[in-house]
Amino acid sequence: MNIAYLLLGGNLGNRKQNLQKALLLIEKRAGGCTKKSMIYLTKAWGNELQPDFYNQAVCIETSLKPKELLACLLKIEEALGRQRNGDKWQARTIDIDILFYNDARIDDPELKIPHPFIQERRFVLLPMNEIAENFFHPVLKKSIQQLLNECKDPLEVEKL
Repeated sequence: MNIAYLLLGGNLGNRKQNLQKALLLIEKRAGGCTKKSMIYLTKAWGNELQPDFYNQAVCIETSLKPKELLACLLKIEEALGRQRNGDKWQARTIDIDILFYNDARIDDPELKIPHPFIQERRFVLLPMNEIAENFFHPVLKKSIQQLLNECKDPLEVEKL
């Protein structure tokens, strides 16, 4: 069994319900959730002229390979109303990012693991720290707690 850490987020519709629906579908289609953080309220990152996000980190056990997991998560996003138009940092009903997959290092055009911006985003590090503070980033060789302590991201992130 493989261990994957995911970040769920969204800022359109019933944000809390969308996170709950996403987690149910993840458990049904990708693998069981072993840990989940509280839900965090976060100002939009990148494009700040949109509603605030709800974010939650989860840990799952999955038998899916990384690209299979990505395909599964993209289908879940689509099922929950995610529409992609090619623009970055747009409002969305749901976004599911693979942060880590075991200690894998993947650098393909369609999939990058570890997620390349983990260390720059407080809204990722705070919920991850709640469920895996001692997890070591396989590239940066630092724990989530260390990355959080060093993070310079000024955006406010608060527990709901």
